[in-house]
Amino acid sequence: MEQRFLGKTGLKVSALCLGTMTFAREADEATSHAMLDRFVEAGGTFIDTADVYSTGASEATIGRWLSTQQRDDLVIATKVRFPMGEGANEVGLSRKHILAGVEASLKRLQTDYLDLYQVHCWDAKTPLEETLSTLDTLVKRGVVRYVGVSNFTGWQLQKAIDLSRQHGWEVFSSLQPQYNLLCRSTEWDLLPVCENEGLGVIPWSPLRGGWLSGKFRRGMDQPVSGSRIEKAEQEGWGESWSNYNNEHTWGVLDALFEVAEDSGKTPSQVALNWLLGQPGVTAPILGVRTMAQLEDNLGASGWTLSGEQLARLNTASAQPAPYPHDFIADAQQRR
Repeated sequence: MEQRFLGKTGLKVSALCLGTMTFAREADEATSHAMLDRFVEAGGTFIDTADVYSTGASEATIGRWLSTQQRDDLVIATKVRFPMGEGANEVGLSRKHILAGVEASLKRLQTDYLDLYQVHCWDAKTPLEETLSTLDTLVKRGVVRYVGVSNFTGWQLQKAIDLSRQHGWEVFSSLQPQYNLLCRSTEWDLLPVCENEGLGVIPWSPLRGGWLSGKFRRGMDQPVSGSRIEKAEQEGWGESWSNYNNEHTWGVLDALFEVAEDSGKTPSQVALNWLLGQPGVTAPILGVRTMAQLEDNLGASGWTLSGEQLARLNTASAQPAPYPHDFIADAQQRR
């Protein structure tokens, strides 16, 4: 598997990242460990988790596996921000919660350092300076090698970068945003910041919860039984049937199936390969429940879509830019 630099850092990671939100939830420990073994066998080195995934159980599952591996050969990433208990300080990006969170994550993962420590989402109730200075302290202590961010807006990300530079603190090395053929609004503000500032991009939900996996085709009138989309409809998650059962989605899927047939690849492999070729993207995060899904997703690397195939996917998935992006683009063309 190809190895890529994480943004402008000197850290190399595999071009596909194994996400572990399913560990200790849909995937039991034996299956989780088997998938980790297969991922590494295929050349994967980059593993992403979060303390909140199954309230620590995902990290613990990885930790028991990691204790049998050559630690320095792997890049382990986790996240902090969401509730880990009922206590008033067991949530957010305060100094207290971050310090408690990193210690707990290190213990569960059975390691003395984290390669990439990411804040999981913006926290409007904690001063940004408090969060960023705490992350800098962790890097200086040596328990964290690099810091990253997930689920920020463009202005929030830029402000964090500018504050860190102003104070001489460690600057974010990566962004973990939602980005896929059904969510290209990430391109409006976030990707330009990453490109300009040299952050690596690690997209989550590259198959949009299964919409781009090949399970859904035009003409269906309800989600596949037992699928994540069915559960999303019941739970009110963002990738629900109600949110995506529209002409834009079916148009994207039409193009996805056409390109998959042309290229001799599966729809999920095409969707992942499209992401791999986007400017600034380092490694899409694979969110798999089974070994079969992992095997399919591993086939996304090692080849490239043709220019004509990319154009078909880009045209079908394009989303009209909102104001002021549309106004600025039009004005720039007239200059």
